[in-house]
Amino acid sequence: MANIKSAKKRILVNRTNADRNKAIRTRVKTAVKKVYATISSGDKAAAQAELAAATKVIEMAGSKGVYHKNNVAHKVARISKAVNKMA
Repeated sequence: MANIKSAKKRILVNRTNADRNKAIRTRVKTAVKKVYATISSGDKAAAQAELAAATKVIEMAGSKGVYHKNNVAHKVARISKAVNKMA
């Protein structure tokens, strides 16, 4: 356990940031799962609506620094491709 005051604060701040990042990553994963669920149901209009919502969540996570911008682009491109491939 840390004895120095600044080290104790670092531990608290790191834990707070880790919890925040974990919540954001969970939100992204849930949004992506919703997109794939609507794709498997076959409803293209609903899939496009879920795609828009998921894109927003993913890009917000990128702006918070949880994901690198290239990772954000990769995630958005994959789900967009999946939605566009629907018949």
